[in-house]
Amino acid sequence: MNFFQIIEEIEKVDPEVYDRLDSRRAIFNSLRGIGQKVTLATAPLALSALFSKAYGQTSTIPAGVRGVLEFALGLEDLEYQFYRQGLDAPGLTATLTGAGRTAITTITAHERAHQIFLRTALGATAPADRGAAPFDFTGSKGGTRQALFPTVYTDYNTFLAVAQALEDTGVRAYKGGAPALKVSPDILTAALNIHSVEARHASHIRTMRRTIAGGVAGTPSLSASPKSWISGNDGGGPAPSATAGIYAGEEITTQATINLLTNTTPNPSVALASESFDEPLDAATVTAIASNFLR
Repeated sequence: MNFFQIIEEIEKVDPEVYDRLDSRRAIFNSLRGIGQKVTLATAPLALSALFSKAYGQTSTIPAGVRGVLEFALGLEDLEYQFYRQGLDAPGLTATLTGAGRTAITTITAHERAHQIFLRTALGATAPADRGAAPFDFTGSKGGTRQALFPTVYTDYNTFLAVAQALEDTGVRAYKGGAPALKVSPDILTAALNIHSVEARHASHIRTMRRTIAGGVAGTPSLSASPKSWISGNDGGGPAPSATAGIYAGEEITTQATINLLTNTTPNPSVALASESFDEPLDAATVTAIASNFLR
């Protein structure tokens, strides 16, 4: 998840959020070196104190703030359950091994830490842990429609394809709002530790898929053998019929009205221009994507 976007969205419903946080600069002084002092998996736990301090003097968290945090928590619940079930799946025992299992175990721990961070921030009124019951990662919505990924927990390639789709969705959904954090450099420093974790998840999963496919990006296609980052619309993603919406709009080559194809010397390729910037996904689109994995 991207902590930047959470702060940016909270500012929309609570313009005083920066005042709440900046008045407690001692917290951020202790977090300035968080990357060296704590593990990436536990960084979210340290940051959860930030929200507790920010809103600790009020009786309730503002409704708009709660909505932002609960939305993020829903995504983290989904990601954590996906990986946890994958690690436990009998159908992946023979293939999810070695370095692959180690990587997925690490990612699972990160997602769990993010859950704890958000629930701690929400306090006593945080939604209860949803557990596994609400989710169906085959995409069949509890058997009520044809499965999108029927072999997600029996075929390693399918498992990684869905992992890529979920991680790429998360990176786009919580695209960094770094400019909004310039007023508080300490928040920016701490938030970068969370943002970088999610970006690495996506990149590592993509590299794992490319290695299995033979190690050459785009051969036979970006869908089957992706680069370690999104390129154009990525050919619709790992399963175009089900994942194209995740990548729609990533092919943009104009930023802040500047056409990168004609205003850059030497002129970059369309692929390079699109790869240079990530594009956001709005909440409605993210919700629609995530709903494919709910019963």
